[in-house]
Amino acid sequence: MKKVYVGMSTDVIHHGHINIIEVARKLGEVTVGMLTDRAIASFKRVPLLSYDERKRIIENIKGVKKVIPQGSLDYTPNLKKLKPHYVVHGTDWRTGVQKEIRKNVVDVLKEWNGKLIEPDYTEGVSATQLISNMLEIGTTPDLRRRKLRKLIELKPIVRLLEVHNGLTGRIVEKLKIMENHTVREFDGMWESSLTDSMSKGKPDIELIDVTSRLTTIDQILEVTTKPLVVDGDSGGLTEHFVYNVKTLERLGVSAVIIEDKIGPKRNSLFGTDVEQTQDIIENFSNKISMGKKTQVTDDFMIIARIESLILKKGIDDALKRAKAYIAAGADGIMIHSKEKTPQEILDFCKKYSKFKSKVPLVAVPTTYNSITEEQLTESGFKIVIYANHLLRSAYPNMIKTAESILKEHRAYQADKYCMPIDEILNMIPVNNENL
Repeated sequence: MKKVYVGMSTDVIHHGHINIIEVARKLGEVTVGMLTDRAIASFKRVPLLSYDERKRIIENIKGVKKVIPQGSLDYTPNLKKLKPHYVVHGTDWRTGVQKEIRKNVVDVLKEWNGKLIEPDYTEGVSATQLISNMLEIGTTPDLRRRKLRKLIELKPIVRLLEVHNGLTGRIVEKLKIMENHTVREFDGMWESSLTDSMSKGKPDIELIDVTSRLTTIDQILEVTTKPLVVDGDSGGLTEHFVYNVKTLERLGVSAVIIEDKIGPKRNSLFGTDVEQTQDIIENFSNKISMGKKTQVTDDFMIIARIESLILKKGIDDALKRAKAYIAAGADGIMIHSKEKTPQEILDFCKKYSKFKSKVPLVAVPTTYNSITEEQLTESGFKIVIYANHLLRSAYPNMIKTAESILKEHRAYQADKYCMPIDEILNMIPVNNENL
């Protein structure tokens, strides 16, 4: 019997998939190469169903002999192993990002005179569009909360961008670019104490109370579906922190990051130029431990931010604290630095990598911004946070716009600094059915 290969992600199974399998089974014995969770996450998103769940469904479709994992978009490893007589795929990959993948399949099949069969693409159905439609409807706190841990598991590095209101949340939610035939996007959002305060015209000194912070968080969650990580400053008193953990977890926040400082809040990037006091290890460890005991699910993460390098206490102090915080239950370690180069961060990572017990490392390359995500990944980081860039980039253009209107006595010249109004209107479409 002829061997037939069908590559699929099958994140959302629809009648288009069935049509492909129908064509394939008429040609011979069908093997479905199903993209692994890691493969899907590398170019799309965390799959709605796990590989094992998807595999079980596809195995029970008439005509499918077996299902095997396909570890990337590249068909080559599976094709060279199986040497199928036919590969079946819809015509939709003749253009767009999959065009090069198709070309490679054709070239590989030539090695044993295999043939590519391309039935007409089933119009009007797309798993990507179906998922996009579902996401527009929204998500639930439970689904959102658990996404971060899954992303850490599946992706080389998780990319978070600062948001401070619903509009910036929509930017992170929707923005995608194509690079090397793959989709790049932000995996989640960072709700920063600094940018939340500054966007309200107030200094970053914990002046914004918890109620106001929660209002901002709720506004962001209402119009997005991606994971949200919240800047918890020092976490406050342990007695207060445990209640905030409960609240954030209930809202669907994926993680809170708290820094090991006490006393009046001053932004860490001031370093030793202003008086800042680091908490003793025992106190901060207890805060972490009490927070972990309070949470209801295993999904919520408490990440410990270590200020030792900022305060010039050295790498050994940072490592000592990291060990203690992990022992207390911390789900991640954020190591902070205000140096212009990443060297002390990288030195910390080398020594951290020798820990027997490790948790994901978080980088915030605000000052050492020359380092790439690839370099961070190679050094052992699992999360990178771009902590304040949307606010910092918006402010200069707002100043230019305001100055232009004052100078020119009209708005005409200011248009070059502004997004067209129709793009603003289309950025957030109105769904009349949901009004």
